[in-house]
Amino acid sequence: MPVLAPEDERPPKAIAAMQEIGCDLTTHLSKGLQEFNDTKVDVAITMGCGDECPLVHAQSRVDWQILAPSDMTPDEFRAVRNLIKEKIKNLIVDFQ
Repeated sequence: MPVLAPEDERPPKAIAAMQEIGCDLTTHLSKGLQEFNDTKVDVAITMGCGDECPLVHAQSRVDWQILAPSDMTPDEFRAVRNLIKEKIKNLIVDFQ
């Protein structure tokens, strides 16, 4: 069963890493899966958590098997950020 509640706080490492590439996360909030209940999407992406996200109705599901970077060093955290960025670019190309 997936975790339905969003995280209450934004990790400072995430805010700092994203600011380095010009993204301000200080005003963004996580959403719980219940906000997507019965929403139809083209693709649902999971990061290796094993959750199937049954509340999200996706035509395609992709699992990127990316470790959560919360306990990583800043350099490791940046590497995960960059990996996700590249995967998103590739996903956009694949779905055009």
